[in-house]
Amino acid sequence: MSDLVPLIGEPLALDLVNTRPSTGDLLASPDDLRHWWTLQAARLPDEVPHEVRAEDLAAVRAVREHTARALDHVRRGDEPPAADLRALNEAQRAAPAISELGWTGSAVGVVRRREGAPGLRLAACLAEAAADLFADPAVATIRKCEADDCVMLFLPTHPRRRWCSATRCGNRVRVARHYQRHKTAEPGRPGTR
Repeated sequence: MSDLVPLIGEPLALDLVNTRPSTGDLLASPDDLRHWWTLQAARLPDEVPHEVRAEDLAAVRAVREHTARALDHVRRGDEPPAADLRALNEAQRAAPAISELGWTGSAVGVVRRREGAPGLRLAACLAEAAADLFADPAVATIRKCEADDCVMLFLPTHPRRRWCSATRCGNRVRVARHYQRHKTAEPGRPGTR
């Protein structure tokens, strides 16, 4: 896995798409997926399995690619490719969700569960998160980070937010600007005032 730690905290579907930074793929191996899954565990219904298989990784990466392509269109208000929507629907069908009823001791409780292998359940959950994001009117406000070498997407919580992360891209951009200002202001250096 890359030394870059995945950014988390955006809507789940964006966190998934953001596993493709400009520096490489953060879901390149089953171990990478297990690490990301562990980071997202509080937001996902199933426990992280001890072993993540290549098939699990393939299912999640397929959902990621379909989500990214469709999101590129949806956030601009354009119709997404029908093949991507179909693939996301199929991912959800591969691990159908049921509302499982059970007695809590004093009332009937409902727990939403998915059937199927762990990777298919995760892919279905992520495809459902993409569907929820696409249907949310806020999808039109999703932005790309303004740092030159960053491809991350975010849902701004503040209208002036410009970077995917203030501590990563924001600091890097501010330091570069500071360096440029002071570099041109140093007397006695060739090419300076």
